[in-house]
Amino acid sequence: MKFQIIPVTPFQQNCTLMWDENTNKAAVVDPGGDISKISDALKQRGLTLEKVFVTHGHLDHCGGAKKLAEEFDVPIEGPHKDDAYLLEQLGSEQSRMWGLPAGEPFTPTRWLDQGDEVTVGNETLKVFHCPGHSPGHIIFFHAPSKVAISGDVLFAGSVGRTDLPKGSFTQLSKSIRENMYTLGDDVQFIPGHGPVSSIGYERKGNAFVKG
Repeated sequence: MKFQIIPVTPFQQNCTLMWDENTNKAAVVDPGGDISKISDALKQRGLTLEKVFVTHGHLDHCGGAKKLAEEFDVPIEGPHKDDAYLLEQLGSEQSRMWGLPAGEPFTPTRWLDQGDEVTVGNETLKVFHCPGHSPGHIIFFHAPSKVAISGDVLFAGSVGRTDLPKGSFTQLSKSIRENMYTLGDDVQFIPGHGPVSSIGYERKGNAFVKG
């Protein structure tokens, strides 16, 4: 599996393009906006978009999900159903909160939960439910590549905000310790914002959640 980070929106959110090298089938994780930028990346690499994945319902991560899915006629998978209320607010409340252009509310083709799996071409990723930043946040993990896509759960040297409605630092800490720090120290993760880091580095040195 190959991965490319595409920063989108004024928040420079890490939208991730991933693809199966053997089939050239691709998925886009967290298309928060700048859909033309994402479409161009797909075309430049000669990839066929198969699915859109969403880690959670905040506007900067999924504001463009419906538009991208409709443009390529593909399904949307994720987040967990506990973020349904956030997806309903994409066109109004969240736009006012974040100061970003309104997104289009949507219901995903498939809600995802702890233990589920998703596929891209012939590749499979595991799903972990990681509430705390939002109640329905999930992460994706591709074990063969040792790469996780963590959204706004864990960052290089930091963690996701928990001061937003329905946020919980207690839940976030539990999610990180039980679902991320257990993936393996040699696993790299792509956060929702900022640089890539490794589980081992954060487990040992992250000041917010100790391993």
